[in-house]
Amino acid sequence: MRLQTLREARWIFAVLAAITILLGWLAPVASLLGVALILYAFYFFRDPDRETPADPVAVVAPADGVVVEIIEKTEDEVVKGTMRRVAIFLSVLDVHTNRAPMEGEVIYREHYPGKFLDARNPEASVVNESQTWGFRNGGTTLVVRQITGAIARRIVGWSKVGDRVAKGERFGMIRFGSRTEVYLPLDSEITVKRGDRVKGGETIVARLRKEGA
Repeated sequence: MRLQTLREARWIFAVLAAITILLGWLAPVASLLGVALILYAFYFFRDPDRETPADPVAVVAPADGVVVEIIEKTEDEVVKGTMRRVAIFLSVLDVHTNRAPMEGEVIYREHYPGKFLDARNPEASVVNESQTWGFRNGGTTLVVRQITGAIARRIVGWSKVGDRVAKGERFGMIRFGSRTEVYLPLDSEITVKRGDRVKGGETIVARLRKEGA
């Protein structure tokens, strides 16, 4: 367990501990529910290390989950052009740490308020609360969007504009079910398909035309 990740759950653990103590006083058997919730919180906020591929043109998944969408889409914040979008849905059972899809500099970070539709709904990409990131390496810019879901209510960012990140390095997380999207150049070779399960920082989702292209 990483302390940085666990710190994001400090108030959750405090509330669950208080509830468990209260239940233990009022109804000892019911306190087992509180214990179960505390154990689940530890499970949810797990943050395992990953083996990131060394291939310099490989783009890794920015999150754990299932690929729910691969389309061409106009990215109008950072690149401001048509890109290929790979969307990943994270259930409440997935690791929710987000990782840099490639090595580079954080050039953009912007948070937007919004709704909390089910993250599997394509409309969630447009109307839900979100945070957009831009990563640049040489002539290549990738965009990642953290999007809340019906259960997730908090987006966390650990990196800031100007930071240099390694491929697979943790830059933030989303609490509970959510959606993470990565926007890739049109000439990228997509190496996943809809329905594939991916691991953040480890699974290769695309290969760039060339390093820093």
